[in-house]
Amino acid sequence: MRIMRIAAIAAVATLSLGLAACGKEGTPTPETPAGSGAPQAASDACTSSGVALTPASGVDIAGSPTFAKIKAAGKVVVGVKFDQPNLGYKDASGKRCGFDIEIAQLVASKLGIDPAKIEYKEVASANRETSIKGGEVDYYVGTYSITDKRKADVSFAGPYFIAAQDLLVRKDDTSITGSASLKGKKVCSATGSTPIQRVRDQKLTEDSNIVEFKTYSECVSQLIDKKVDAVTTDDAILKGYAAQNPSLLKVVGKPFTDPATGKPYPEKYGIGLAHDDKALRDFVNASLEKAEQDGTWQKIYDGTLGKSGSTATIPPLEKY
Repeated sequence: MRIMRIAAIAAVATLSLGLAACGKEGTPTPETPAGSGAPQAASDACTSSGVALTPASGVDIAGSPTFAKIKAAGKVVVGVKFDQPNLGYKDASGKRCGFDIEIAQLVASKLGIDPAKIEYKEVASANRETSIKGGEVDYYVGTYSITDKRKADVSFAGPYFIAAQDLLVRKDDTSITGSASLKGKKVCSATGSTPIQRVRDQKLTEDSNIVEFKTYSECVSQLIDKKVDAVTTDDAILKGYAAQNPSLLKVVGKPFTDPATGKPYPEKYGIGLAHDDKALRDFVNASLEKAEQDGTWQKIYDGTLGKSGSTATIPPLEKY
């Protein structure tokens, strides 16, 4: 992966996605800067978990207008991200890969659609509800946190993953073990993001040590080049960067916790669906549940986000 390519992708991500909130955006991680003396980062070429997804036959979802549309078209339109390594990513050749991408493919196969017939639509975070409500996408899979506010506009199947704020550091750094060890350390995140605001509000490090850029890729470049000590955002996004650069980076693996409860701040990733299509929501939840029970979810995770070396727990579904 070339620095020029990363700069171009980062520019596109900045324009189209506006990296401003936790769990919303990320960009492909850069190569090790020239002259840094560190090992080279992995290629950006997409790889699959290898899980075989065979389209189901004889599928019928009574009462689902979205499924009727999918069946008539013989394809499914899925909203995704393109710039999050091992989550929702598109490499230089145009191939897509990652945990979110394979979850989207899993759902398509359960709907009776060959994953090869998925039409991917890159949708900025700010436009997700509009795209789902307007029927531009049949469903959305892309670090889409389930919130009560969003439930007023769309519905969610899942969660299929629960993220939490964490830290990305250099592989050989043993001094940062969690949020309590950030004093005196330079911490980087996207400008105006929830994670960096949390660092500031809780005074986890000095204001002079808080570094903000428009994109996470800039923070990762600074981290690899030893200009900052840590990058913070959702652990799912950080795991993607760590998986692409396993010899250079690692996720600390100690989520930030709410001082009032002592529990991590959860980001529940769900599959965004049309608000009133309960039939489809129930079907997708059943599909996720089966994948969790038969080991498919774990195989997909192990072959994507799991490459970072971090384990994950299958979250309980929130059926409604």
